[in-house]
Amino acid sequence: MTETPTSLTPAQLGAYFAFTEVSSLVRHAVEKQLRSAGDLSYVQFQLLARLGDAPDGRLRMTDLADGVVYSRSGLTYQAQLLEQRGLVTRTPSPDDERSTVVALADAGRAVLAAVFPGHIATVHQLLFAALSDRDVDELARILGQAADRLRATPPRSAGPRQRKTP
Repeated sequence: MTETPTSLTPAQLGAYFAFTEVSSLVRHAVEKQLRSAGDLSYVQFQLLARLGDAPDGRLRMTDLADGVVYSRSGLTYQAQLLEQRGLVTRTPSPDDERSTVVALADAGRAVLAAVFPGHIATVHQLLFAALSDRDVDELARILGQAADRLRATPPRSAGPRQRKTP
């Protein structure tokens, strides 16, 4: 059995503070760019981008919530706002009447096309411009390991929904 540490080493503390600072600074700049280019919140962009990556541009609401690590009720509200703007549609799932399917509308694809160039430029300039390709590979490896560990015991919003059996 592994004992839970009661403190962090100076290196761990420094890495943690650097990670949180970089995360906050990048997210702030990305949110500003998304608002300016597409009148989107960060969560709305994540929702549209995940739909854009889906093979048919459609996902169940619970899968979207699990993927973006956002509460299901909060994501429902964000999807409602996007639907009001005509960027997505929401319909009952043909497979499960309790489930809602969200689909990317043509207007949503247009907004993604408008925000992506600035989004990519912002992320590149703030996060990757100062790093070598080797640094980026190492960063991806390290953060991938951390993400895998966190996804092994995710918070409710990041894990698969537990189905109640009748």
